[in-house]
Amino acid sequence: MSGRGGPDPYDDAYGESSGSGDGRDGPGRGGEPDLPSHPAGPPRIPPQRPAAEDSGHWPGALDGGIPAPRPPTADETPTAKRTPERGSERGSERGPEPDSEPAADSEPEPESAPEPRPDPAAPGAEPEPAALGPEPEANPEPEPERPASAPPSPPPYTPPSPYAPPAAALAAPTPSAPLPLPHNLLRSLLGAWALTACSQEETAAVEAHLNHCPSCAEEALRLRDAVGLLHTEHSLDLDPMLRSRVLAGCLGRRPARIPMPGWAGAYDAEAARLDALLRDMGEAEWRAPVRLKWFDGRRLTGRDTTVAGVIGHLMVVDGIVATSLGLPDPLGADAPGSPQARTEAYWHHEPGAAYGSGPPGAVRELWREQGHALVRTVSFAGRGVAELDVPYGDFALPIRDAFLDRALECWVHAGDIAEAIDYPYEPPASTHLKAMIDLCARLLPGTLAERRRAGLASPPRRLVEAGTPGRTLHLQVEGTGGGDWYIPLDSPAAMAAPEEAVATIALDQEAFYLLASGHVPPQEAAAGLSGDTEAIRDVLFAAASLSRL
Repeated sequence: MSGRGGPDPYDDAYGESSGSGDGRDGPGRGGEPDLPSHPAGPPRIPPQRPAAEDSGHWPGALDGGIPAPRPPTADETPTAKRTPERGSERGSERGPEPDSEPAADSEPEPESAPEPRPDPAAPGAEPEPAALGPEPEANPEPEPERPASAPPSPPPYTPPSPYAPPAAALAAPTPSAPLPLPHNLLRSLLGAWALTACSQEETAAVEAHLNHCPSCAEEALRLRDAVGLLHTEHSLDLDPMLRSRVLAGCLGRRPARIPMPGWAGAYDAEAARLDALLRDMGEAEWRAPVRLKWFDGRRLTGRDTTVAGVIGHLMVVDGIVATSLGLPDPLGADAPGSPQARTEAYWHHEPGAAYGSGPPGAVRELWREQGHALVRTVSFAGRGVAELDVPYGDFALPIRDAFLDRALECWVHAGDIAEAIDYPYEPPASTHLKAMIDLCARLLPGTLAERRRAGLASPPRRLVEAGTPGRTLHLQVEGTGGGDWYIPLDSPAAMAAPEEAVATIALDQEAFYLLASGHVPPQEAAAGLSGDTEAIRDVLFAAASLSRL
């Protein structure tokens, strides 16, 4: 029996005996007609109990449309297993037969909490069931799916609960407005706000604060203008003149205690630019193939190596200058004298050097350390070192010209490396570029004389005494590092004079770089030619012959 003082509708619904066993509340109650049984699909709803036995309101009964609940009929087998209700944990276990009383020491199974009945008007809720039809046969077969026009199946049976039905779920609370941030914190966020690095909440808080704080608004405007100056429009690479401007500004305010000679500035700058290019490279780029090209006097030639092999070549040729200054030679005491022989010896004794084996970038540290030692040595040596000769095998150069030669070599091979790894590389500063072109123009008369002695150039047209004017060629190089140079044609000791010019060669600084580095044939270098064609040809081939490995 139920603890509420009347028959338990839960026991009635399931046909279990909970009274004295007189059969009044059991199945097949006398005097009552047989009621139709439930369909096999959804759970069944018992008929309405008499008012004297009904303990209250049935949750599933609405005003019309759903018949009163009823107990199970006698046609239903007591031992038949009933489909468990949705959310019920009762399963299919049943007690003893309806005719037998439950054991005295057995405890009734706890009732499962009723499931809240869905609102018919809510989205996705099941429609209201229609009235039950005629009684089907006992233990009917599963009913096939209903067509779209058929009324929906009744909802599952929910037993009454002694407790009040659960209240409807409350809506999610609306988040309250964020607490205002303190002034000091908002002011510290102005830098991140100017860089658009704040979160959405922080941005809203900062912008709301700027409408009421004039000091922060002024600071925010200043920071936003400063951020606009940080954006680059064209390239992320540094301006090639930046280092020179910074050093000039620093030296203008505080002169160096030991100044570097002006003629060593070009080498120092070009070595630093090449070192900056090497710092950005990875291990694979150090092993990238590089084609070194030069003009051997008759034709263009070349040699295949790697980026590491190029830096090793620069290091051993710089060793010629280091030896002249009393510094250690990277190849040892018995090293060859000419640049090409030294390079071949280095690649021969270091088989992996030409192909980039070994730790990537290791040769760069040796080359850069040697370059720093060269600049420091000439800076401490003073004026007396400027006229020191540096032997290059078949010829010698004053040390000031040797430093310009090494600067030109850094520029040429930096361009080779940049081309191999597909990286842009800017020309040197105009003052340094002009000094390099001037060195090449001063070397042209001696190179032209050597080609005549080798039978590779036409003989002189007119012999003149040393220091007197003779036939002259006008070399005009256009660009920021360009200018006008006059080349004596018949003798290196003759004096060049503009009024004695018999031919003119005009080309831009890029074309002159390609010609003097041996990267283009001499016939294709000039942009403008006029005058004696034989003199023009001799000078173009002499300029290409300045290149070497």
